[in-house]
Amino acid sequence: MAGVPSTAVAAAGLIGGYGTARWTGRRELGGAVLAAAGATAAVQWHRQAGPATAAALTGLYVAAFGGSHPLAKKIGAWPSVLAVTGVVAAASALATRRGA
Repeated sequence: MAGVPSTAVAAAGLIGGYGTARWTGRRELGGAVLAAAGATAAVQWHRQAGPATAAALTGLYVAAFGGSHPLAKKIGAWPSVLAVTGVVAAASALATRRGA
């Protein structure tokens, strides 16, 4: 995904992973989308901001995925996915100073 901003890659992974799992009925396909985008974003974050920031953002990405599940029970699935995606995207943009 050369040329695609890391912020967009991370957001696509969270939204696309959920959407894939929901629309195909195959959680493992959603997980594959989530993992591929997360790995791509992690490499980009490492290049842009260094290993410590990449580790922190990758941890946030994983925590957002995990946290979206209990949050979905309170506010609904799509609102939960969008909320955690917003947090990850904002953190990514701030940490990379441009979201690229």
